[in-house]
Amino acid sequence: MSHDHDHDNELDPFAARVRALETILTQKGLIDPAAIDVIVDTYETKVGPRNGARVVARAWSDPAYADWLKRDATAAIASLGYTGRQGEHMQAVFNTEETHNLVVCTLCSCYPWSVLGLPPVWYKAPPYRSRAVIDPRGVLEEFGLTLPKDKKIRVWDSTTELRYLVVPMRPKGTEGWSEEQLADLVSRDAMIGTALAKQPE
Repeated sequence: MSHDHDHDNELDPFAARVRALETILTQKGLIDPAAIDVIVDTYETKVGPRNGARVVARAWSDPAYADWLKRDATAAIASLGYTGRQGEHMQAVFNTEETHNLVVCTLCSCYPWSVLGLPPVWYKAPPYRSRAVIDPRGVLEEFGLTLPKDKKIRVWDSTTELRYLVVPMRPKGTEGWSEEQLADLVSRDAMIGTALAKQPE
């Protein structure tokens, strides 16, 4: 069967396969597209990195909240309405001039879904899980993050009992910014420790 004609498909191959599978399952009555849309929306807008970014922005803006976050991250995060799946027991680790924090799960892929959303594929991959502990500085360089040689890197190993949230250092030049503006500077990767907060433009 000849197949040398053009397809009008703007999707990458993986997304096209997902779309095809969703179409088949919908046609067979096995899934409801509306239900899928609700789930996707939940993880993209309600249970995602934006939640963690709001936690970080609040900590940057409010010293009392930052102190609470250091002492009892679970309660401090829950006070903003972010609780649930794989985020029941949290610890916030704060980057400083002397120390950079990096989170990994060496056993599987324990990850705080309630504040970071779905884990990235690389976070679950064996190379990251093993090398983040053995050679954290090299791993960070592969992410494009080169730290000063005298900066200590502390690696935190998530477990089923405890998940970590990295609070990156607040960028200079953001004094007087609103929490919403500050949250825009905080990426998922910065809250895992594989990036820094974005610099203001």
